[in-house]
Amino acid sequence: MSLKEKLQSSYIAFEDHLEADSPLHDLRSAAMKSFETQGFPSKKDEAWKYTSLNALLKVDYNVFPDGENAIELKDVKKYFLHEIDTYKLVFIDGVYSSFLSETTHDTIDVCLMSSALNKAKYKPMIEAYFNKVATKESLTSLNTAFTKEGAYIRIPKHKEAQKPIEIINFATGNEAATLLQPRNLIVVEENAHVQIIERHQSLSDNAVLTNSVTEIFAEKRANIDYYKIQNDKENASLIDSTYVSQERDSICSVHTFSFGGKLTRNNLNFRQLGEGCDSILNGVTIIEGKQHVDHNTLVHHIAENCESHQDYKGIFDESSTGVFNGKVYVEKDAQKLDAFQQNNNILISDKATINAKPQLEIFADDVRCSHGCTIGQLDEDALFYLRSRGIAKKEARALLMYAFANTVLETVKIPELKTRINKLIAKKIGVSLGFQV
Repeated sequence: MSLKEKLQSSYIAFEDHLEADSPLHDLRSAAMKSFETQGFPSKKDEAWKYTSLNALLKVDYNVFPDGENAIELKDVKKYFLHEIDTYKLVFIDGVYSSFLSETTHDTIDVCLMSSALNKAKYKPMIEAYFNKVATKESLTSLNTAFTKEGAYIRIPKHKEAQKPIEIINFATGNEAATLLQPRNLIVVEENAHVQIIERHQSLSDNAVLTNSVTEIFAEKRANIDYYKIQNDKENASLIDSTYVSQERDSICSVHTFSFGGKLTRNNLNFRQLGEGCDSILNGVTIIEGKQHVDHNTLVHHIAENCESHQDYKGIFDESSTGVFNGKVYVEKDAQKLDAFQQNNNILISDKATINAKPQLEIFADDVRCSHGCTIGQLDEDALFYLRSRGIAKKEARALLMYAFANTVLETVKIPELKTRINKLIAKKIGVSLGFQV
């Protein structure tokens, strides 16, 4: 039985266990039909030209892990940003862990999707949000079809989350192989501000495939800082689809740090719906072995007087593969905007590969749009200069790689998180750095 066939039969069993009048029943049914029609993406699809899912689809995943696998704080504490106080939404094999979570309902909502759906005032709003992306892509449709639980964050008008919010999904891996499909819905209302950190972490060496979907809605003058930390084990793969809708004068920044995992695919889609929007997309990728990381971005400029800035840096060693497919689409009414896109890559090994495809589609005539892409090796002159100053070759190479990623690291606004990422980068490049960004 193929994975698609298994999912189809599993969906029937899944629906039988849910109430017929479940708020998302009709939406899930439509999403499943969409997935059945589209199927899994393949390299025949232009957007997946350089990333194949064939090897992952041959694995016999458990679609419904039991979700009763208890883990202790001491086993996972290192994955939390424990240097500062944070709100926490923690899921174990897709099931909410009240023991590891820390939420609030005082001035902001940091809670479960199911809790929000049970509140009459939120139910119509959540259903409307889900409808916006329910059947956009096949894997998003698949996630929607199996949606039962997830993180719901709402920051009301004129409020600021007083501490960062962590969303962490743990996979215990007690099953031979596991398929997880987490869902996040973030609504930041007018003139509100929030910082969010998201992480998917496997706790065993068994195969895990995570198909995650996040929806972010930024209303007028909202300010959102979103950080994705991707540093998983060798047999863990992640397909992460994030959809961002921005209203007038909102600012949304998504920072993606990809350091580990078997295959990682980041689909990041921005829609600027009102004037004065600012969209910031940053990423650092450092991988080795046979790891594969694919960044697929889209910034859709619909309104005028907006800005978008993309800066992605990649360092690839051994037989690793990187993909950057970035697209900026400018509607004819999106005048007087500034769109910038840059992708720079360093190949440490002759066997490493990078496939880059920056794209601009512009239908307005009063805009400033630019894109650039570079693929090369470490600067031998700079390396010689450092070595001539008494710095060993290994440390000199590390310094150059560190400096290369520095422009993205500078955008991290949580000092404790910046320190954590600094240590992860030092570990990836194999040295102990005695300084901070």
